[in-house]
Amino acid sequence: MLDVPGWLRWISPWVALGLAAALAWVLLRPAPETDVPAPPAAGVREPVPEPEPQPAATPTQFVSYADAVDATAPAVVNIFTERRVVLPSVSGLPPQFAQLFGDVWPEYRERVERSLGSGIIYDVHGHVVTNYHVISQATQIKVQLKNGQSGPATLVGVDPDTDLAVLKIDLGTLPIMPLGRSDRLRVGEPVLAIGNPLGLGQTVTQGIVSATGRGQLGVTTFENFIQTDAAINFGNSGGALVDATGKLVGLNSAIAGRQAGIEGIGFAIPVDLVRGVVDAIIRDGRVVRGWIGVVPSDITPEAIQQSGLPDGSVLVRHVYPDSPADAQGVARGDVITQLNGKPLRGMQDLLARIAMLEPGQPARLRLWRRSPADTDGTEHNVRIEVVERPREAGAMRSS
Repeated sequence: MLDVPGWLRWISPWVALGLAAALAWVLLRPAPETDVPAPPAAGVREPVPEPEPQPAATPTQFVSYADAVDATAPAVVNIFTERRVVLPSVSGLPPQFAQLFGDVWPEYRERVERSLGSGIIYDVHGHVVTNYHVISQATQIKVQLKNGQSGPATLVGVDPDTDLAVLKIDLGTLPIMPLGRSDRLRVGEPVLAIGNPLGLGQTVTQGIVSATGRGQLGVTTFENFIQTDAAINFGNSGGALVDATGKLVGLNSAIAGRQAGIEGIGFAIPVDLVRGVVDAIIRDGRVVRGWIGVVPSDITPEAIQQSGLPDGSVLVRHVYPDSPADAQGVARGDVITQLNGKPLRGMQDLLARIAMLEPGQPARLRLWRRSPADTDGTEHNVRIEVVERPREAGAMRSS
């Protein structure tokens, strides 16, 4: 037998006792509590845990134009006009025959024609801006404010080339139309048309900007219209086209296609053009524009391509006798390709750029001309001294 040391025989029982106590503690200690909930009793619905709080969603905001209307509507006025028309009157004959035989039987009758439109209050001095066609040939003009005040208006000046007119009223302290900028307008922006359609009183309609820079409508000599689908009806002419912030961006002027049953196409004169014309009328009583005496028209893209002319070239359709262009030999059928060394972007571009020149300034035209004996045509430069555009020049509009 092995000889076991005495100290080992003494410690062995104590080691065995400690191991036994440790095993008993491990086996007999209670199970630790867990976070797993006890199963629900029969017939009791298990509660659904509440979800963690989430950031509150921003509610969809309702877009209202009430503030824009409040800021601009008081400065929109109703305009009522009267003009007296003298017609030949022959007893027993319809009016159309009376006009034919009026010289034979010189009997005449007087008729009063009434019309209506809209306008905007431009400044604190009582100047009101409207369309020229609203007050054309009127013998009496009456202006009514939104608050019901009304009074006569005097004519300050007109500009038929842009279909604008300036009136003046004296009705005490007046609300002023806040002016915006039309050069910053973008297609798709919301706009409001405020005016006096059909004599119903002030009415607001809403639409969007459908296009900018519209021309070739045959409405005015200088065309740069804002197109909108806001409802514009008879009586809206001269009213305000305002943006969503409550600033004037245009003056409602024309409706296209009404006779053809087309809806949703209206036009307004941009406020940047309105501002320049009105300031000139108030300051000088008229608008001074440059003129050389030509009536241009656009050339079709097909003709441009076939002839090899630069894009934007314009055809001289008419030359006024004794005009500056006539004195320098410009003739009907000539083609203008450049003005003062820069290419053109069409008829309206040529008219606008010449109009911006002051009387006495030079207009250097690059002309292309083809004679019957010349198959290719020749180009040459012409220097023309600009004069002030006469009033009668607007009678023949480009087409």
